[in-house]
Amino acid sequence: MKLGLLVNPIAGMGGRVGLKGTDGVVEEAIRRGAEPVAPGRGLEFLAALARIASANRLTLDIVTCPGEMGERITRESGFAAQVADVAIAKETEAKDTRECVVALYRAGVRLLVFVGGDGTARDILDAVVAQDLDELLVLGVPSGVKMYSGIFVVNPGDAAEVVRLVSQGTATSAEFEVMDADEEAIREDRFIIQLYGYLKGPAVPARFQGAKQASPETTDEHEAQEAIARYMIDSMEKDGTYILGPGTTVKTVADLLGVKKTTLGVDLYQKGEMHNDVNEELILRLVDAFEKAWIIVSPIGHQGMLFGRGNQQISPSIIERVGKDHILVVCTPAKLRGIEGGTLKTDTGDRTVDEMLRGFIRVITDYNEIRLVKVT
Repeated sequence: MKLGLLVNPIAGMGGRVGLKGTDGVVEEAIRRGAEPVAPGRGLEFLAALARIASANRLTLDIVTCPGEMGERITRESGFAAQVADVAIAKETEAKDTRECVVALYRAGVRLLVFVGGDGTARDILDAVVAQDLDELLVLGVPSGVKMYSGIFVVNPGDAAEVVRLVSQGTATSAEFEVMDADEEAIREDRFIIQLYGYLKGPAVPARFQGAKQASPETTDEHEAQEAIARYMIDSMEKDGTYILGPGTTVKTVADLLGVKKTTLGVDLYQKGEMHNDVNEELILRLVDAFEKAWIIVSPIGHQGMLFGRGNQQISPSIIERVGKDHILVVCTPAKLRGIEGGTLKTDTGDRTVDEMLRGFIRVITDYNEIRLVKVT
């Protein structure tokens, strides 16, 4: 089987520095100290693929894109690979992604693994539609900031398992949603997202994250959010520091406290004062004692992702310092029922931290109502 690999080298760079995406703001991300994320995620995938290929005696012919779009990390991983006949710019852009997809297809690739975010998925879809690449199966390794699309697996290791199933002929195909989020609106704290189209990928539901679904705008939902918020406020310690993740449920806590919170950003509440739209560096600077710090976070609707999607400002380093016992998960009963598989997920990019979070975690679903929910 010819396996295609495409890496968007700038995907995800805006996450930890608080830019809520990377489209059009790469220079600002670099100015804030952002470092590439996608190459590391690609290396994780290739390492898992090497282990699985060896254990299952798989023969894979890898075709990848030039330079930072796949060639470098493929060589670094020890794989022999063909490089697609396509020229890319020194500073890659959407056009390079589209042209790489076509070049890989012409080289015989029928399963394409890409490392990137929603923007990369949209660019691939554009190429598939424009060139009628109907036979191409696509599989996304998450490396962006938000990743609301359903074409992504949960983590790089899952992608390697899906490749194994396809190569062994045990995976059928299915249509996966590609979502289009307006990053400029999100940076202005306005949530605008719509269905962009569908990409065909391997049908291995247990390995895919699913597309984000918005929380229901009902009276019952708002009342549940307020009950959760009241319980959170009654339980807060006066000298504690609270790192507040994105989402309307968490925002309700701030609303009842009488302080402003960004709906789509990460904020920090300390000594009666709210610090809005903080990034990883600012959190580390503001928190004096992590033993008196808590993280309040709500899972993404349907996906059930706790960390690693849209809240990368709460980095593995911060999660590790705060500790699992000081992570307060808030989720209304309706939202919890809608989470696929009934389990929560994490993909922080740090295997040790993901393992720390594995198991069961307390989820606050109403006033003084706590459920234990499994984290995978």
